[in-house]
Amino acid sequence: MTELERVPPGVDPTVPSSARVYDYLLGGKDNLAVDRAVADKLLALAPDTRLVARASRTFLIRAVHHMAQQGVRQFVDLGTGIPTSPSVHEVARRTSPACRVVYVDYDPVVRLHAEVLLASAPGVAGILADARDPDAIFADPHISGLIDFEQPVGVLMVGLLHFVLDGEDPHGIVKRFRERMAPGSHLVLTHAMDESHPEAKRQLSQATAGSPIQSVFRTREQVLGFFDGFELIGPGLVPVQDWRMPEDEAPAVPLLDGPPHVLIDAGVGRLAG
Repeated sequence: MTELERVPPGVDPTVPSSARVYDYLLGGKDNLAVDRAVADKLLALAPDTRLVARASRTFLIRAVHHMAQQGVRQFVDLGTGIPTSPSVHEVARRTSPACRVVYVDYDPVVRLHAEVLLASAPGVAGILADARDPDAIFADPHISGLIDFEQPVGVLMVGLLHFVLDGEDPHGIVKRFRERMAPGSHLVLTHAMDESHPEAKRQLSQATAGSPIQSVFRTREQVLGFFDGFELIGPGLVPVQDWRMPEDEAPAVPLLDGPPHVLIDAGVGRLAG
């Protein structure tokens, strides 16, 4: 059976997916030729991208663990991507088996894998929805059935907002979630930074222009703006590989000749009240 014959319904094999590109960078097998072509081009421009992708995954795990330690028991993971173990619910439930999680992605491949993964996981659900439409997400019965926005919730936007164009109002999207979140809630995000290598930015922008994985590199000031209304917890907005890295742990991204070509920063904000 050819690759094209194995594509799930609703998937265009000629259009790359950020979830599947990320899966390839992490060493997964749930990706198509078009995704691998984009990833290989990215790796040619920025050979350290695979290491940065792994560092982003490590950051997510650390951030979820931190939130669970702070008493957060419910999570909404936006743009979740292909399920990778340990997933958000697996990490959170190390602290409390009562943690509830809703995974949100608009890629049918992600939904297919989530259904298999979550079939035997009560208190966890996956929905097919677009993070750019918060109201549709709030209205989904899986959200209303599992997530109580009157209580603290962890909202994850890891590897998401740099795929939301300025005209799609990324700050407005974050604001809609903030308006629904109770005091003690947390916002977790990563973002591609404007301080990235100029040539890598230029070629990546050209390579992805007009596609669903068109990337926007934003300034530090713009990314900090996503945390308006939140208290940014230590160490603040920092390169993803540096967020609360234990002192005895080797760097996820070896800085052999300077920063990564594509700089991804990470931060966690807490909603005070």
